[in-house]
Amino acid sequence: MGDGVRAFLAFEIPSSIRSRLADIQQGWRRELPRARWTRPQGWHLTLKFLGEVEPPVLEALTAELAPALAGLPTVSVRLSGTGFFPNPSRPRVAWVGGSAPGAGVVVEAVEAVAEAIGLEPEKRPWTIHLTQARLKERWPKPAVESYLERGRELVFEPFDCREVVLFKSDLQPGGAVYTALERMPLE
Repeated sequence: MGDGVRAFLAFEIPSSIRSRLADIQQGWRRELPRARWTRPQGWHLTLKFLGEVEPPVLEALTAELAPALAGLPTVSVRLSGTGFFPNPSRPRVAWVGGSAPGAGVVVEAVEAVAEAIGLEPEKRPWTIHLTQARLKERWPKPAVESYLERGRELVFEPFDCREVVLFKSDLQPGGAVYTALERMPLE
């Protein structure tokens, strides 16, 4: 596999939001069908998954990206609602959504710099989502509707993202472990 680092760029979720959502997720785990639920310590809003990248490429990325982000405004995020990828008719991933006005310019800057240093462009448009569960087996329609219904009432207080974080992802038997490698401030 070489010396590559499995990495991604993301906004962090404040601990107060993670704690409240962890409590909500515990209820979902008890009441909804089996799934592989994500762990609160791993929650983040991915801006770009980089995959396996050599350290010199990561250094070039951060050297170019930090100044590109420095002039961009803070992004205000509000988590709300729930949904599924690819869709509720074929649920594979359950998520919490929300809104993040201004995130588009951050994502554009990330993509432009990544592409300029030779990384693959993202094929899908960025959407705000916080993965909650991966469904090994399809949930019955009433469970899907229950998750979506609960999401209609789910609204968190807004929080500001003042930096983009480059994370390393180490795959472990108990799940991925994320380590912040670099913090690149906005504004």
